[in-house]
Parts: sequence; structure tokens; C-alpha cells
Amino acid sequence: MYKKQIATDKKVITFGEVMLRLTAPDFLRFSQTNQMIATYGGSEANVAVSLANFGIPTEFVTRLPDNAVARACIASLRANGLGTEGIVFGGKRMGLYFLESGAAFRNSNVVYDREGSSFATLRPGMIDWEKIFSDAGWFHWSGIAAALSQDGADACREALEIADRMGLTISCDLNFRKKLWNYGSSAAEVMQPLVQYSDVIFGAEPEYKEILGIQPVGFKAVDAEDITFEANLPAFEDFGRRVVELVPRCQKAFLELRNSITSNHNLLAAILYSDNTLKHTGIYDIECEVDRVGAGDAFVGGMIYGLITYPDNDQKALEYALAASALKNTVYGDFNHVMVEEVESLMQGNTSGRVSR
Repeated sequence: MYKKQIATDKKVITFGEVMLRLTAPDFLRFSQTNQMIATYGGSEANVAVSLANFGIPTEFVTRLPDNAVARACIASLRANGLGTEGIVFGGKRMGLYFLESGAAFRNSNVVYDREGSSFATLRPGMIDWEKIFSDAGWFHWSGIAAALSQDGADACREALEIADRMGLTISCDLNFRKKLWNYGSSAAEVMQPLVQYSDVIFGAEPEYKEILGIQPVGFKAVDAEDITFEANLPAFEDFGRRVVELVPRCQKAFLELRNSITSNHNLLAAILYSDNTLKHTGIYDIECEVDRVGAGDAFVGGMIYGLITYPDNDQKALEYALAASALKNTVYGDFNHVMVEEVESLMQGNTSGRVSR
């Protein structure tokens, strides 16, 4: 069976599209507002920002147009501690997404405007992966990068083949976005061969179903003491075993679990299947959510940090990842602006929310 040492040194490379995010303010609907709050975000950029905040050297790779908006975006990425030397220029526009934040029983709504963006028209050969990977130990990508176009999926394969040949640890966030798979191939047929390069896999249950065909166990906890989660652990162990059967290279399969009571009240837990063993967290009950966008990316950033920082303690890595994700639900915007000390404090049970003086 394939077995490789998880990288614990050198920098992390993440690859994907960064977009201009335009959010209707104050929980207004699109039809109610004549203003938008402009920020930047995108799954793989979000992961990179988390890692940089945690002190991990991180490089973000993408393709952007050579214009003032893209340069402002790069300045924002650099201000958040990211290396941007791997960004290439070309194409005519950045991708956009519009967010209408949900409240109570009204769901949030995302409208994408990414077709024909600089990243969506990325092709193999445009990025010098050997140069980018020369001083790196870890490569992270997600299914979103393969969802926009066949050329994009081929560019992902190119990156994965080179990262594999150069010995990097490879992690994949399955990141299924139904609204993006429009170029004639299904997510499963494109992603299944690409996922085979993964040493570490992350996803939510519906994403594992869409990509790998694994039926969800279900997470229906209604409070932090709900015993149904514990009762379902044998089924989650079978779930993890199935992931490893389908992706033999995978050493660690992570699964974040979320039960949405309302748009602003969510319960989170997580499991990790590794070395034929299941590990799990407790449950976070988040009653006053601020912004859930990027919470999965915050988990991935915490996951990579945890595996690098606690190489012999998978349980601590899992707890760190979930605490980072829980905190992201309290932070506005895509990026998780929290520090290691805050995550560790939450891991230790400090949930009072008292003012730090």
C-alpha cells in the first residue's frame, strides 16, 4: 500500500481562483440594495490566508488579468501574508461572486460570474510548476479549480503530476459546487482520477457522495450533548474505510459535519479516518453565526496546520481544524482572521466570549 511521510517543513502552495466578492449589506436582499461591500475570496486563497495567519510560509498560485482591480487583490493577499510570486497574468477579467446573506429561515444565496475569467481560461503550460514547487513541501487544491472548464481540469492534472513527481504532500478539498459544473463533464468523472493523487482528502458528506459515490451517514445533532453523533461513529468508520478503498493513496480522510438549524444557528463536528482508526471531535453549537462562507476552508487551513505542527497527534490536529472552522463562523468575509492562540484557547474550552483586557 502507498505510504509517504507527510511533509512537516517547507512552504505550502495552494492553487485556485480568487474572486471579487460583492455582498449585499445588513442582510438585505439583492433587490433591496444599491450598495455592495467589496472584499476578496475564494476557497484556496482562503486556505492560504489561514495558514499565513498561523505562521506557515504559504504561496498562492492563480491567474489574473493585468489591471487595477487584480493588483488591488494581490495587494490584499500580500497584506495577509501570502507569497504571490507564482501568480501569472493573462485574460481579461477577474471572477466575481455576489452574496446575499441569509437570516433565520431564509437561506443565503450565491450568484457566480466566473465564465470566461482569467482563471477559467487557464490552460496547461501557463504556470511553471517546477519552479513554484522547488522549495515547497505541500500542494493543496480543490474541486472548484477543476469545475470551471476542461482546460482548468487539465491544468490541475498537470500540477498534480509535477507535485507527485517532486515528492510533495498533496491535499484535496472535494469542494463540489453544483452551479459551476457546466462544461459537459460530471464532477465524478473529472474528479475521480485527479483525487487519486491525494495523500489527504477533505470534504462534507454530500461532496464525498457526488465525487466518490459514498452514501452519507447523516449528522442531525440538535445540541452539543446530542448522543446520536456517538451512536453513528461505527457508520462513520465504515465511511472512512470506503474512502481509503476508493483512493488507496489517501492516508488521512477528513470529514466536517454541519447541521444547519437555521441560517444563523449551526452545529459542527468532525471526524478523521487514518491508519484504520476513526477519531472524532465533540460538537460546537454556534447560535449566532456571522458569516459561514469560508468555514470549510478554515477547517482545511487548520487541518494542514495541525498535520504540520502536530505530526504525531492526529487527534489534536483534528481538534485544531474544527476549532478554526468554528471561529470562522464568527468572522465576516471569506478570510479567517484568527490567530493560533485564539484557536488553542477555544480548543481548551474557553467559550465565554469575555472581553480580553
